Amino acid sequence: MITMKEFMELVDYKITEGSDYMWSCYGNHAYQLSSWNGLHDKGGWSFNIVFSTKSQKVFEVSVCDYTNNRAYRMIHSDKIEKFQKEAKNRTSSPNQAWDDVDFIDLEVDDDFISKCLAIKAGEPYDTRVEIEFDLEEDLQLQLMKLAHEHDITLNQMIEKILQEMINRSENV
Repeated sequence: MITMKEFMELVDYKITEGSDYMWSCYGNHAYQLSSWNGLHDKGGWSFNIVFSTKSQKVFEVSVCDYTNNRAYRMIHSDKIEKFQKEAKNRTSSPNQAWDDVDFIDLEVDDDFISKCLAIKAGEPYDTRVEIEFDLEEDLQLQLMKLAHEHDITLNQMIEKILQEMINRSENV
């Protein structure tokens, strides 16, 4: 999960709003800060963070890309279940960012940060979701050899394999 410092640097220390976080899933000391550039359409974006005012622990970060109608979010792994439970109890859609736009949940800090920087700069960005996983050395070596045989990178090989597995599961 990104830190308060990383978030503040993403928004150039420019905070436009702040308030107590009204849900209880993050505890009694949850506070939300936002940085919004004032536009809800082309060129518009907002960055949000929910954190503890006591420990500074970050519970959730999100970015809304109003130009492309996309919203990305990261929720601390310790809090996802509580967040989803509270959303259900409130009969609220846990994924809705605004209107017909749902959050796309991210797991990799660098993925979130790179999307934020591009959105803020008004530049195109990769909309795919990055995932991290560890491979045992022997499996990694086998995949590297297979990628070499196909004249592609290891990442491209893993992406290809994952896509094939997704396609198979959808056809079942």
